[in-house]
Amino acid sequence: MTENINSQGEYFGLPARAVLQSDGRKRVVRDLSNSSRLGIHLSAVAVVFLTFLTLSGCGYHFTGKGEAFPKDVHSIYVATFVNSSKNVGLEKEISSALRSEFRRRGRVRTVNQLDQADAILSGVVRSLETDVVSVNASDEVLQFRAVLEVDMTLRRRSPNELLWRTEGSRMRETYVGARGAVVTTSSAFQRRTLNAEDIPLFTDVQLTETMSRETRADLVNRFARKMHQKLIEMF
Repeated sequence: MTENINSQGEYFGLPARAVLQSDGRKRVVRDLSNSSRLGIHLSAVAVVFLTFLTLSGCGYHFTGKGEAFPKDVHSIYVATFVNSSKNVGLEKEISSALRSEFRRRGRVRTVNQLDQADAILSGVVRSLETDVVSVNASDEVLQFRAVLEVDMTLRRRSPNELLWRTEGSRMRETYVGARGAVVTTSSAFQRRTLNAEDIPLFTDVQLTETMSRETRADLVNRFARKMHQKLIEMF
């Protein structure tokens, strides 16, 4: 039977070469060493690619032990976060929202004194950025998007031990920038304190400022609920 090597030096898709035997005939030799190296290389690329998808797809990066919340942690001290954003007072709002969430859930009690706590929750407010999502034909902004980004760390007080960490956790929300873009029947509007009959009384600038303040408060509360859940699950 005759075995053929194509013009690229491959045999059924594998690197190959022709070898002259003692009887004068040619025999195809597949270069398995090269293909093995190629397979290893492709496997490594695949692992890196899948890892990238895993980390970038969820928007969160958590570091924990993959275990349940420590049974010996019954009290927690929520420190006032460090504020690296341009939004004055945002660190106090987030810290307060987290304390309220712990009190409301009752899974772990919060304490006001550091030396009374089994664990300490601290963090850094990286940013609260706003960008334009959509405009109309006259370049008037119809929608804005606010993105809150925060780092958090939970440590055992004594002995000092890292229990859980999240880096670059983000929470997003879109809000309107013009009266004509308001949909009063939407779930997003229903969460607001504004009433549908109030909208015509605002200018677009007044509406944007009001929606921006309410979006900030909503982001903070949603973030506190989400982070409480993730922390308790140690995920």
